[in-house]
Amino acid sequence: MSDARVGLRVVHRRYVPYGHAHYAGGLVDGAYALGLFGDVATEVCIRTDGDEGLFASYSQVRFVAPVRAGDVVEVVATVTRVGNRSRTVEFECRVVCRGRPEAGVSAAVVLDPPLVAVTATGTVVVPGPAPGGAAGAVVTPL
Repeated sequence: MSDARVGLRVVHRRYVPYGHAHYAGGLVDGAYALGLFGDVATEVCIRTDGDEGLFASYSQVRFVAPVRAGDVVEVVATVTRVGNRSRTVEFECRVVCRGRPEAGVSAAVVLDPPLVAVTATGTVVVPGPAPGGAAGAVVTPL
C-alpha cells in the first residue's frame, strides 16, 4: 500500500540579501542553505501531518556550487519515504537568478537552467496520533 504523502513537493524562493555575505566575492556560508532546508521542511510537515515537526538529521549534504549575495534561490523539498513518525526528504537549493555586478551595480540575470548549489537528504519527525484522534488533520482557516 503506497502512502499519498510520498512525492509531495514543496518549493520556496528567496532573495539572498547582501547582509548575508560572509566571505570574499559575496559568498554566503553553507549554513544559509541548511536554514532554508529547515524552513521548507517545516512546511512539508505541516502539509503531511498538520504539525511543524522537528528536523532529526541529515544523512548527506553536498555543497556543489556557490551561493552569493544577490542570488535568488529556489529550495525544493520532496518527501521520499514515510515511516510511522519519520519522513525522509530530499532537498535541493538552486540558484535561479544571479547578480552581475561587473555589468552594473544592480544588474542580474536569470539562470536557465538553474545552478544546483546544495543537495541534501534529511529526516524529520512528527508527533504520533493524539489519543482518541488522528494526527495530521487538515484545518480549514476561518
